Amino acid sequence: GGGGGPGPPPPPPRPGGGRPPPARPPPAPGQPAATGAAAGRPAATGEAAGAGEQVVLLCDPRIAAIPGGDDGDPLVDLREVPELRLDGRAADAAGAYARVRRGLAERLLAAQRLLPAGLRLLVIEGYRPYDAQLAIFTGYRDELRRLHPSWSAARLHRETSKFVSPVEVAPHSTGGAVDLTLCTEDGVELDLGTVVDATPEASGNACFTAAANIPAAARRNRRIMGAALGAAGLVNYPTEWWHWSYGERYWALVTAAPRTRYGPLPSI
Repeated sequence: GGGGGPGPPPPPPRPGGGRPPPARPPPAPGQPAATGAAAGRPAATGEAAGAGEQVVLLCDPRIAAIPGGDDGDPLVDLREVPELRLDGRAADAAGAYARVRRGLAERLLAAQRLLPAGLRLLVIEGYRPYDAQLAIFTGYRDELRRLHPSWSAARLHRETSKFVSPVEVAPHSTGGAVDLTLCTEDGVELDLGTVVDATPEASGNACFTAAANIPAAARRNRRIMGAALGAAGLVNYPTEWWHWSYGERYWALVTAAPRTRYGPLPSI
C-alpha cells in the first residue's frame, strides 16, 4: 500500500491469491480481509469485516511467520503496457513506481477487462524500494508520536501499520503490490471517498475499504473496483481501499497459500 503524490522532499507518507475452503458461503469479491471466531484466520478476498471481527494488520505476527519464497517472476514496466493507465504522481527517478511483477501485471489486465464499459484502472505506484518504505514508515510513525504522545510503543507501531507496512513485510517492496484507483477512458478520476493515500488519522478512517462514512456513489465505485480486482486474484489491505496485492505475505495469509510467491527485491 501507500493521500496524494510524493512531491518534493520530504515525501508525504505512502503505505504500504488459492483460497481456503470457506466455512460459510463464499462472499462477493473485493471486500477487506478480517479475522473472526468462525474463521480463525483472515477472511477470503471479498469478505467484509462484521460484528466481532477485526481487520488483520500487516504488523500481525502471523504475517511475518509466513514462509517466504520467490518464483523469480520478473518486474514489468507498466509504462510499456499501453492497456493500463499509469499516473505520474508517485514517479521516481529510477522508475520503480511503474514496475510490478509479471503475474500482478497480468492480473491487473484481467481485472480491467472485468470493469464496466468506460472505466479504467489508474495505477499510481507499484514497486517501492526498501529505503523508501523505511522513510515512509518512520515519517508517519513520528507524525503519530507527535499527535499522540501518550501512546505506548506497541500502539504506535500498530496504528502506523494501518497506513504503512513495516519494512520487514512490506508488500510494495516485493513488486507484488499496487496502489490504484478508477478513472474514465479520458483519465478523469472517479470519487472513491478519499484521495489515494489518505491517512486514517486525517480521514476519520474513511480510507478503510468498508468505511460507511463516504458518499453512496463512492461506496459503489469501491465495490466495482474491488469486484474486478478480487475476481482477478488480488487481495485488498482493508485499511487502504487503493492497495491491492498478489503473491506477497498478506496475499498468502488471506488465501492460505503455503508460502509467498514474491519476496523482497533489491533496489532497481
